[in-house]
Amino acid sequence: MSISTTSLPAKPFPVLGHIARDVSRDINLVFYLLTIALTVLVLAVKTWGLVALTLTAVGFVPVMFCLLIWVTLP
Repeated sequence: MSISTTSLPAKPFPVLGHIARDVSRDINLVFYLLTIALTVLVLAVKTWGLVALTLTAVGFVPVMFCLLIWVTLP
């Protein structure tokens, strides 16, 4: 008996493309996405407490680091 492994090509999860396309059509979508992200963060803090807030802050460290480097460029 042989095991046949047929792997299908992985399709990327097409969220960022749709969001970028929608933002180019309507800028108000950015505010909706920020509201959704803030709501998810509040619900996570209500569920898991300070751990969710800490993990969110740790996740934003590279973003802030890149932002600080970008601001200091001539």
